Amino acid sequence: MNECSHVSALPHPEPAPLSETCLECLAAGSHPVQLRLCLSCGHVGCCDSSPFRHATVHFKETGHPVMRTFEPGENWRWCFVDGSIV
Repeated sequence: MNECSHVSALPHPEPAPLSETCLECLAAGSHPVQLRLCLSCGHVGCCDSSPFRHATVHFKETGHPVMRTFEPGENWRWCFVDGSIV
């Protein structure tokens, strides 16, 4: 894993999830494939394997750089800006 400047700027503790699933998928009548948690604000969005890619849309709209998987048993983080696991 790489360390990036965005990780050190994240809030501690990490924000609580704002939902248990991707609310944008629910509103669109879609099913999220995998969930991602924004580590800046707690937004929960679907991954890029989902039809609407709401986690990436959230990054593009807000600039919040780092998310982590919101799937049980997984613990990796991704920096959208650096394009790498951090």
